Amino acid sequence: MKCKYACGSPEHLVARRQFMGGMVAATGSVVGGLGWLAQPAAARRLRKDQKRVLVVNMAGGLSQLESWDPKPKTTTGGPFRAINTSVPGTQLCELLPYTAKQMHLLSIVRSINTRENDHGKGRHMMETGRRPTPAAQYPKLGAVVAKGLEGQGSSLPGHILVSNGGGGTRNNDAAYLGPKYASITVGGKPPQNSARSGELSKVIDLQRNDFRRRVNSQFQLRRRTAKTDAYTENYEQALQLMEKRDVFDVSKEPAKDHDRYGKHDFGKHCLLARRLLENDVSFVQVTHSNYDTHNENFNFHLEQLGEFDRPFATLVADLEDRGLLDSTLVVVLSEFGRTPKINPRYGRDHWGTAWSICLGGAGIQRGAVIGKTNDQGTAVADREVDHGHLFHTYLQAVGLDSTDTFDVGGRPVPLADPAYTPIEELLV
Repeated sequence: MKCKYACGSPEHLVARRQFMGGMVAATGSVVGGLGWLAQPAAARRLRKDQKRVLVVNMAGGLSQLESWDPKPKTTTGGPFRAINTSVPGTQLCELLPYTAKQMHLLSIVRSINTRENDHGKGRHMMETGRRPTPAAQYPKLGAVVAKGLEGQGSSLPGHILVSNGGGGTRNNDAAYLGPKYASITVGGKPPQNSARSGELSKVIDLQRNDFRRRVNSQFQLRRRTAKTDAYTENYEQALQLMEKRDVFDVSKEPAKDHDRYGKHDFGKHCLLARRLLENDVSFVQVTHSNYDTHNENFNFHLEQLGEFDRPFATLVADLEDRGLLDSTLVVVLSEFGRTPKINPRYGRDHWGTAWSICLGGAGIQRGAVIGKTNDQGTAVADREVDHGHLFHTYLQAVGLDSTDTFDVGGRPVPLADPAYTPIEELLV
């Protein structure tokens, strides 16, 4: 869905940015079938214990006042009511009735202050846990998770973005972790060029790939470099992706599930996210855009959250019913919130000073509310946190030690900014 009210920043001139950074990829070798229900009980248990992360990015800046932190009957609160949720004493904006019924499975952080009102910088901070600096590039959360959880589950790509028109392109968002952990963008169909040509038999295909591997091995004995390793690995990942291409085909899901999630793009993307998580992809991100409502904030949130609410709530409920929520961290975030002050165009502007996110599953306490803002929502009144605290919390929730380091070319690099700590009271 397009927003006519965006601020005109470069981030919103293109709805979904993609970067050509490599080849279509997936790792490892094929073992067994695609459906986890057909596998032995031991494999089901392993899959249940495998940690995963689902991020729903409310791109543009979701208004906390029209979602997680309503302030009805105040000068800043706007026209919408607050409604009760499945957690006694916790209320959401009335635009989220389905999500309200699932709040016993989720939690809210209402005291975020990143002090950043720029789209690009705010997004970078929320995605990497660090402030941008020209001195270094940092991997996004998905790359860190894919690297940190490597070896625990699927041979599919570990870092996947779900977006309209995604055809399997590799993005440039893993920084020093390397292209293996960069994201792949998919859109509900098998990635482009992922089917073996009908003119090529499986036997011949296996033979030519065996020959390629032998030649590569001989070449690497003499001239091995990081680039040749990346090429070889990307090629092997592409072969694996071809074997499991149906995992990315959301049309394989039953019609009743398409009806429950909705037949609009966001509903299809949430259903695909469920499908990917069930097949042990470590990190999946779905984007819902665009919440940059400088004009007509209330009409737009009425429409946009009406599209978001039911599919998201359905996805959370399905993860719980299928025994996956305890091992899947779910995060709904933005690059910042919206101003409490309503501008002359009935809009809300950029606001990084006092805003909220929703999260749950994995190692997160259920039904918790961390922090609060003052009565008008203009400032944090209790338990102020920012992007650094959140990033540590995400990693700790899926069993990664956020104080640990990656070995990058013999140099230890922290998983998360060591200047911060997790939100301990939010963790189980």
